[in-house]
Amino acid sequence: MSTLTVITICFNNPADVERTCASVDAQTRKPDEHWIINGSTKHDIAAWLEKTPQPPYRKWISEKDNGIYDAFNKGLRKAGGEVIHILNSGDRYAADDVIAAVMEVFEKNKDIQWLSGKIRIIRGGIPVVIGKPFDPAKLYRGMRSVSHPTWFVKKEVYDRAGDYKEYKIAGDYDMMCRISNEPYVFLDKVIAVFDDTGVSSTGAGYLQSLDENKKVYLSHFGSSLKLDLWQLRLKTLHYLLRTGAGKWLFRLKKKLGLENM
Repeated sequence: MSTLTVITICFNNPADVERTCASVDAQTRKPDEHWIINGSTKHDIAAWLEKTPQPPYRKWISEKDNGIYDAFNKGLRKAGGEVIHILNSGDRYAADDVIAAVMEVFEKNKDIQWLSGKIRIIRGGIPVVIGKPFDPAKLYRGMRSVSHPTWFVKKEVYDRAGDYKEYKIAGDYDMMCRISNEPYVFLDKVIAVFDDTGVSSTGAGYLQSLDENKKVYLSHFGSSLKLDLWQLRLKTLHYLLRTGAGKWLFRLKKKLGLENM
């Protein structure tokens, strides 16, 4: 059987860490390792990890880091599993059979190097499920339909691609561009429930993520009219969904089954 390492990064959010750990512990197939990369300035998370009985697969380090992607890289260096899943604090598995279902795919398809699936998020104030098969020809669209919390990636892929680059928000998109030619499969299953309070989800953070995504795309592939038009679309929708009319239109779109478009 293939081995799995789950990596959870955190920063001064103990309730989120406990919720994510409970989700991991509820899985019918447990990970071989669950690394908590704790960069907190407060002692709450470290105290909970040290004083609360933890399953044998849970390991942690508590030390200052340089942000999200530095923490990812610390986790990758610690990981001993053949397959790696980064499940950030606050995010959780959508069902108790997610790990079992994912690992079955890897074990039946030895050639695949990574997979993604569906995710439950809040969009326009409404819970929706999104996720489509990854298409390298649509990298100009960013990560709209291929969400990082649903990625399961073989460690050998990360070894080939190298570290996550320390962008503010778009390091996962940059990594997707770098692994885009690796053998891939889409799992038609809701993998994760996304914590939508993170830096890339709200207000100016979302717009900053679009700007960073554009820089990443240009660095890999050069200028693109499709990219410019797609970003204009996303920015328009971002502002529209903050209005009453926009939320009404999105509810109609969901009713028609078009929320994943």
